[in-house]
Amino acid sequence: MIPADDLVELVRAYNPKTNEKLIREAYEFGLEMHEGQYRHSGEPYFSHPIEVAAILTEQQLDDATIITALLHDTIEDTKASYQEVAKLFGEETAMLVDGVTKLTNLQLSSTETKQAENFRKLFMAMSKDLRVILVKLADRLHNMRTIRAMRPQKQIVKARETMDIYAPLAGRMGMQWMREELEDLAFKVLNPEGRASIMRRFITLQKETGDVIQRITDDMEFELEKADIEAEIVGRAKKPYSIWRKMQAKDQGFSRLSDIYGFRIITANEADCYRVLGAIHQRWRAVPGRFKDYISQPKSNGYRSIHTTVSGRDGRRVEVQIRTRQMHDVAETGVAAHWSYRDGVRGENPFAVDPARWIRSLSEQFDSEEDHEDFLEAVKLEMFQDQVFCFTPKGDVVKLPRGATPIDFAYAIHTRIGNACVGAKIDHMRVPLWTRVKNGQSIEIITANGQMPQATWLEIATTGKAKSSIRRALREIDHERFVKLGFELARAAFEHVGKKPSDKVLDMAAKQLRLDSRETLLARLGSAELSANQVVQAVFPELSREDKDEVSAERAVIGLDDDQSFQRARCCDPLPGERIIGITSRGKGVVVHTIDCDNLTRYEDQPERWLDLHWQMGKHKAENGATIDLTIGNDAGVLGRVCSVIGEHKANISDLEFTERKPDFFRLLVHVELRDVEHLHSLMLALQAESEVAAVQRHRDPNRVAAAAPAKH
Repeated sequence: MIPADDLVELVRAYNPKTNEKLIREAYEFGLEMHEGQYRHSGEPYFSHPIEVAAILTEQQLDDATIITALLHDTIEDTKASYQEVAKLFGEETAMLVDGVTKLTNLQLSSTETKQAENFRKLFMAMSKDLRVILVKLADRLHNMRTIRAMRPQKQIVKARETMDIYAPLAGRMGMQWMREELEDLAFKVLNPEGRASIMRRFITLQKETGDVIQRITDDMEFELEKADIEAEIVGRAKKPYSIWRKMQAKDQGFSRLSDIYGFRIITANEADCYRVLGAIHQRWRAVPGRFKDYISQPKSNGYRSIHTTVSGRDGRRVEVQIRTRQMHDVAETGVAAHWSYRDGVRGENPFAVDPARWIRSLSEQFDSEEDHEDFLEAVKLEMFQDQVFCFTPKGDVVKLPRGATPIDFAYAIHTRIGNACVGAKIDHMRVPLWTRVKNGQSIEIITANGQMPQATWLEIATTGKAKSSIRRALREIDHERFVKLGFELARAAFEHVGKKPSDKVLDMAAKQLRLDSRETLLARLGSAELSANQVVQAVFPELSREDKDEVSAERAVIGLDDDQSFQRARCCDPLPGERIIGITSRGKGVVVHTIDCDNLTRYEDQPERWLDLHWQMGKHKAENGATIDLTIGNDAGVLGRVCSVIGEHKANISDLEFTERKPDFFRLLVHVELRDVEHLHSLMLALQAESEVAAVQRHRDPNRVAAAAPAKH
């Protein structure tokens, strides 16, 4: 347990003007209050608050925050009261301690509705004083460092909560070092084998290649010295979880990953940052698409840095971050830089963001959310994503999460612009609304009077603001239509398990799903916010749809009128399980496309022809055509084995078409009949496992606009 003298020295190292007496008094008060209490490890309980305070000294925080850390469990776990803490240490400290206590009592990983309520409380606590969150994050960090003393099941719960909530929150606040450590500690609990495997491979790599970091550092120092630039260079291997995440995202093994080393170059001024960038790019080849300039376009939490990735020694990719010392301080402490001290005075860092303004920008869009689910989704989308920076035609900057689309851009400008959006131009080129925007692009939104949001936009939008605005508009515009469609979905789903969706049954489902009425339930079902299976399971959880009869082709699609027939579009070959859209066509009935079909752009200006459709839940017959693009070795028996694999997976080959014949390989299109998209994926995985199969991918031909044979509804 850290003695009081040592803790005071940690504070005095960055704040010589600290109120040493008050910190000692808080230390003694906490020690007295927690006397006789012990942690799971057997240590005195007060060792935990002291360690939390020590973590906060690393961020050079003010006295009130350090004292709050020492006392953060006293109101909750001891006989101490709010009034007593306020009398001894001031109202500010008492409010902070009370705020941490309330956060500790929030079960952020509980059921969805309760979780949404608690997220609201989390934001309220943050808006009052962000230091409450700083103490809570430090508290969680120390608990994760000592998690092995907990019961195994409790470890998993805490680790998952850390991975889902606290680590992303630390990252959003700019405290990247804390995010990485929290993720790695949680990873160690949730997937110990995966982490151990990566660590073993690191050790093997070091034995094979030697000290790569030192060699690359020496190379960089040589280049900067040659360019007459003074800078500090720090290199490190990335954390195991960061590497694991890259392996999962790129679907690559450790040996194929290249950018597992990161280097940070800290310069004297901003101009030197760009000089360093020039020197690095002159010496090593830059990797396209991996350059980001957060100095000219800072993140909302104040983060500034230049990021680039280059091909270093032996073709190994190396990530480089370039920033000034002041930028580095903000990068290390994030929003906490607002309270940090240096030499006894509050730091005057020009890059430190005002916490009140940061919280306001983060939370203002959630004030008008209508229900818990929308709020929870909005919070997770907005808090836990990185950002891209785009421009309006006038040159104004709009910040969006990575993966955002022009629809998100439109709603970021104004809800009215979003609702009236009919198209978009990126860098003066017309693009589909589902296009993912990239850093630095100029986006122009095309609007039209009378245009209304489409239900399909919910699949395209990524920001919480856009999704909630679309849902609100759809509820107002299409409430009756959604209720009608929702009842059809419910009727089909309940009949499929031998039940009827009576008013009483629907009322029970609404109650189980915590909705205020069956009309709300049906509207949510019709707008795709609930699945039909969720509604059935809410009332009859014991029923399993897998045991029921196969879905016939005639009733495979829900959302059509009784006299309408449908056809599967040949351009995208939609399969059950995929999100689908219907386009009404004279003489053809309704043509069904997948949500991402390129040919849908032809109908962007004809919203009256679009229909919201759903596949019937249940097991479909293996008669839905799809095409697989295969590259196989040109050897005796290979094609036979491929056909055998397809047959073993209960898929019928309807046609074979060779597109390339080479001395060492064949490329062919295999037309197969399948149950659903899951059937397709399992078949493709089995084909990939064959040693003579070099490549497997789904084939779609946008030029095949003719539809498949119609099915009467």
